[in-house]
Amino acid sequence: MLITDTGVPKEHIKTDRWGAETMMRLDDGWCSALDRSTLLCTIYENRPWICREFETGSYECKVERSEGMSLDG
Repeated sequence: MLITDTGVPKEHIKTDRWGAETMMRLDDGWCSALDRSTLLCTIYENRPWICREFETGSYECKVERSEGMSLDG
């Protein structure tokens, strides 16, 4: 959920029926701002607060990446 305004481009924001904003996910379940070939954030300077708190290379990061990779094949 997007809590603070960090400048996330509107094309990456999903608004639910109650007005809450979250990062948009594509059909593969991954964030729409993630470059699939490099696994880097394409809006890094404007990433949401939760992404700033989610440390790259942390245990949680590695688990999420491995789960995402297993969905691909």
